[in-house]
Amino acid sequence: MIGRVLLASVLALQVPMVPAAAQAACDPPRGTLQVGESWAQKLLDPKRLWSLSTGSGVPVAIVDSGVDLQHPQIRLAGRADLTGKGYQDCVGHGTAVAGIIGAQYMQGVLFYGMAPGARLLSYKQTDSATGGDPTLLSRAIKAAADQGAKVINVSIKTGDQPALKAAVEYAIAKDAVVVAAAGNVQKEDGTPTPAYPGAYDGVLAVGAAKQDGGLAEFSNVKTPVGVLGPGQGITATWTGRAYFKDLEGTSYATPYVAGTAALVRARFPTLDQAQVRQRIIATANGATGEGKGAGMVNPMMALSAVLPYEPANAPVVAPPPPSPLPASAVAKVAPVDHDAIDLAVLIAGSALGAALLVAVARIMIPMGRRRGWRAGRDE
Repeated sequence: MIGRVLLASVLALQVPMVPAAAQAACDPPRGTLQVGESWAQKLLDPKRLWSLSTGSGVPVAIVDSGVDLQHPQIRLAGRADLTGKGYQDCVGHGTAVAGIIGAQYMQGVLFYGMAPGARLLSYKQTDSATGGDPTLLSRAIKAAADQGAKVINVSIKTGDQPALKAAVEYAIAKDAVVVAAAGNVQKEDGTPTPAYPGAYDGVLAVGAAKQDGGLAEFSNVKTPVGVLGPGQGITATWTGRAYFKDLEGTSYATPYVAGTAALVRARFPTLDQAQVRQRIIATANGATGEGKGAGMVNPMMALSAVLPYEPANAPVVAPPPPSPLPASAVAKVAPVDHDAIDLAVLIAGSALGAALLVAVARIMIPMGRRRGWRAGRDE
């Protein structure tokens, strides 16, 4: 029984495995400076969305391992360290999540975030890749809600905890969209169980999809998934002003959905958190099967679909039809003037007759002069 309680209290981040000594020295895995465009970015195509929304001004909290403050594509609007060990990301996980949500577009760099206009808020609640304290997780979620975060990304799984549940309910009551990972299941884990906070009511839980659109083998099917996000073969920002390739996990699928939530909140500011979740789920690509929810998140549809059941005061997504042209814009056809036509015919006939007379005169006058104006004789 004690062993089970301890296991439920461990927080799990999905990051590349490194020796414990390296973690203690705050030395995350080394990334790369060369980055290509991943299949996930090609599929969701964030740049195509930015004419509709960039997530401008929406506060998005990243409850994670911290964020690399020196990465050129990441701009934080706020940060907090609940570990007491400093703001630095000693894992790399939080930096990757932050980049997927809101990395800035840079000329010549083939990686960028879903919602570059969002205000990124980092809440560091762990300094380890292998565990963490659920109490700090709960405190971070509550603190993010108190600071007005409208989207809270929790790419972490743990067991059911009263304090964690209370923090999630508190954030939802504050109108925050809580987006959480469905959790990864490894063979050694045995029978999968629901992951929290993803399994709590009101949370948008995210499963992981692979490149062919199918459910990744590790994606937890016991958590009530709302939608899927790309979760295998992922490229993202990393510590050391670098990038990391071939990341996998529901924790990397989650920020794609959190970024979409930021885009939706900016475009539809009158929708509450439940309506934002409903819109994201309703516009997903559709899927059947356990652990797939409504299917792959579809940001373009989430931003452009007109849902008839949304409140009447919600913004209209489709552009209004063009205004009809005023009656004066097209000249009316003038009525037929028969008198003018008759006059024109008379004038034309007179001109033709005059022309004939002139032609005849030019022939007859010279002949008359040669004969001295005498009448011709019959031969």
